[in-house]
Amino acid sequence: MENRSPRLHGIDALRGLTVLSMVAYHFMYDVKVVYALDPDWYRIPAVHIWQQSICWSFILISGFVWCWGRKKNLRRGIVINLWGLVITAVTLIALPSEAIWFGVLNFIGCSVLLLIALHPLLKKLNPWLGLCLSFLLFLLFFKVNSGYLGLGELFSVKLPESLYTSRLLTPLGFPYKGFRSSDYFPMLPWFFLYLSGYFLQGIFAAHPAWQRPFTHRVPLLSALGRRALLVYLLHQPLCMLVCIVIFELL
Repeated sequence: MENRSPRLHGIDALRGLTVLSMVAYHFMYDVKVVYALDPDWYRIPAVHIWQQSICWSFILISGFVWCWGRKKNLRRGIVINLWGLVITAVTLIALPSEAIWFGVLNFIGCSVLLLIALHPLLKKLNPWLGLCLSFLLFLLFFKVNSGYLGLGELFSVKLPESLYTSRLLTPLGFPYKGFRSSDYFPMLPWFFLYLSGYFLQGIFAAHPAWQRPFTHRVPLLSALGRRALLVYLLHQPLCMLVCIVIFELL
């Protein structure tokens, strides 16, 4: 896991593409749901798949690039968490019905910090084994927020209801009754997907031939991917501004 590799600008480009997809999704969400043109829009299966593709891509890529900034990860984890708290405060004030509690920024910030502690142990694992175990655990815990562990129709185990009574356990993946957040990414199951990205980077680092296609910059997308946090912070206010102009001023 310590193998050093050149920066893979193609990964930045994939993150940039995911950023564009996110902006488009949130603009449509504002139009359809916030402005009530189609409140059940996000329940459409194709829309749900779109939303999940954005989440999975961001988290996998975030885990993949963790090793790129190891010297700054402590500061980065703290800063991302602080921005997550700012977004919580802003949504509580501006749009309480769509308030964000432990959203994706707080999840990524906590994952960055937790991986600092786990890295000395995880780097000793074979990355292929780590990838398989991490992704299996992600699938196993995928329904933990709904009270279950399992692998689809193969088996399912109901968890004790006592786990879902404390606000303190909500960030871990055990939301209390009545909890609501328009962007909720608890540590379980998502940290295991983050780890999948981390181990995937270890695999790529050991295979220079696999890296070669990703070493080239993709115009605009690579630059956009390197500024994903800035775009994330700015895109929703801009989307809402466009909606205000369209639906309230015109």
